[in-house]
Amino acid sequence: MRKSLIGIILLSIVIVGIALPIGFSAQSNTRVITYGETTYNNANYKSIVDNFFNQQAKVDVKNIDSKTITAADVNKISSTITGKTYGSNQIFSCALVDLSEQGNIKVTVDKSKITTITADMYISALKSAGVTHGHAYVTSPVSATGESALAGIMNSYEAATNVQIPDTVKKAANEEIYTESEIVQKDNVSAENLTKLVDNVKETVQQNNITDHSTIVNIIYNYTVNN
Repeated sequence: MRKSLIGIILLSIVIVGIALPIGFSAQSNTRVITYGETTYNNANYKSIVDNFFNQQAKVDVKNIDSKTITAADVNKISSTITGKTYGSNQIFSCALVDLSEQGNIKVTVDKSKITTITADMYISALKSAGVTHGHAYVTSPVSATGESALAGIMNSYEAATNVQIPDTVKKAANEEIYTESEIVQKDNVSAENLTKLVDNVKETVQQNNITDHSTIVNIIYNYTVNN
């Protein structure tokens, strides 16, 4: 597990140092929904998702701009990370991003459908990608791990702000999500504890401007032992 942790933390630290997109912290009242193409093309699935957004975000989805996330969009990132290639009948996850909410970024996850990725995991990855505020809602009409939903969330932010997130940053953020989910599932680690550990290490490294690989590895090891 420690090797995986070292990988995702180093990766997150590196992408924070990349020229991140600007504009995500700007004031905005924009809301955008991204539908997985499988969900969008199935009236019953779309109704389930819309009901979740209506109830949780207190909005009328009919008045919100939307985009469709295709298998090609997901595969552009996930295939190089997981080795998986998704078909057009496998893209279920959907996201609503509301930029009218200011303050720290929030994520609400439909725990009855999203089985692996937690709100804190999404928040950690989005922060690494330069997203600092707003409220994202994530759901699916059927049970799903939630790994591919990050692509939809970031796409929603791009549509809402008209600011592009570099592909390098998207890939790294998705790899962070995927690796954390692998650790949770294979090593029987609490998702909450894992996310807290990752965030603590990233914060320590960034606040102290640490760039030496061995020092970072030692910090990760110490946090892992203490937890």
